[in-house]
Amino acid sequence: MRLTEILTVDRILVDASGDLVGTKAAVLAALARLLAAGSGADATMIEHQLAEREKLQSTGIGDGVAIPHTSIEEFSAQKAALVLAPRGIEFESIDGNPATIIFGVVGPKRAASEHLKILAKVSRLLRSPETRRRLLEAAGSEQAYTLIEEHEATSMTP
Repeated sequence: MRLTEILTVDRILVDASGDLVGTKAAVLAALARLLAAGSGADATMIEHQLAEREKLQSTGIGDGVAIPHTSIEEFSAQKAALVLAPRGIEFESIDGNPATIIFGVVGPKRAASEHLKILAKVSRLLRSPETRRRLLEAAGSEQAYTLIEEHEATSMTP
């Protein structure tokens, strides 16, 4: 499964000014709203689940990247949303630096293996400093989505 199969242009938020999502809580709420759209699940419930996961351990993996994720019974398939916040958001990341690329993933509880594969794909995508830089320079959600499409088209891993 490709990331572009679970991420859509309308589930990408580019906050170049830093006015939309200035805190970790605001990012989780934004991701929940994006992920809830068309899923049949309640945004407040998704936000709560993401926040509960963050209480266990921050999903800020370093290099400006965070991957908040959870599994929800109401979801029938994996779904992703992306927030790009070039100004950075305190995320209690492993390296102590703010998160600028926050990639949220929610999937059905019964699909744990698939969920882990998606998280690995997100991690591989964002491993490259060049990819991170280009995403943060994206003028809008369409450009960010195109960058991810291009990366997947040239990636050796399907």
